[in-house]
Amino acid sequence: MILTNIVTMKKIFIMLILIFYTSANAMGHLSEKDRKATLKCTGIYYANSMIPQGTLELDKIVFSIAAKKYLTSYLIKEGVKEDFVNAELNKSVDELYGKPYDEKKTDDCTKYIYKLIPESKSEIDKLVKSGIY
Repeated sequence: MILTNIVTMKKIFIMLILIFYTSANAMGHLSEKDRKATLKCTGIYYANSMIPQGTLELDKIVFSIAAKKYLTSYLIKEGVKEDFVNAELNKSVDELYGKPYDEKKTDDCTKYIYKLIPESKSEIDKLVKSGIY
């Protein structure tokens, strides 16, 4: 009787560990590579949003503001500390501020983000259309 209870308890314990482990991995946390690339792209969008309107079309500036806002929130939801996100974005802006808009880098980031985060295109578009960035 006692032996049966111990075996049953071991089975329950093992099941709980498996459930916890699989649910922790199923949360969709970013790999280190994806986290770095997403931070880099967010920094590019942030720097683009600071380019004066006279030198860059307004729709590209608005898109960059919306993408930066969405990705910042996404990174924080994925467990990246807000202070770390802000520090990395400031580094990107320091590096890119005053440089011309890089169409290729921006397009590459957009494609990468849309592939990495399936709902990102519609969410960024919602922000762009809402006027709330």
